[in-house]
Amino acid sequence: MPGSRTNSLKNPEMYEELRNDGNSKSKAARISNAMARDGKKTVAERGGESGSYNDWTVAELRKRAKEIGLTNYSSAKKSELIEKLRDS
Repeated sequence: MPGSRTNSLKNPEMYEELRNDGNSKSKAARISNAMARDGKKTVAERGGESGSYNDWTVAELRKRAKEIGLTNYSSAKKSELIEKLRDS
């Protein structure tokens, strides 16, 4: 099926669980594939803690949006930028 990427998922059940928890498609795929490849404990040990987007300036949020390839962010308010970044 064109555009279907589910064939590359190593752990579809974990992917669906992560999506149901509100994670983006790409993040859910990365985590589920890493867990299938390296094991849950290894992935949990290397997981990190990132700062809150609420502490970032609008300029920093826009820079991050550009880095990850988001669109339509240049005129967004801070709260909208944060929402876009969390949904990516």
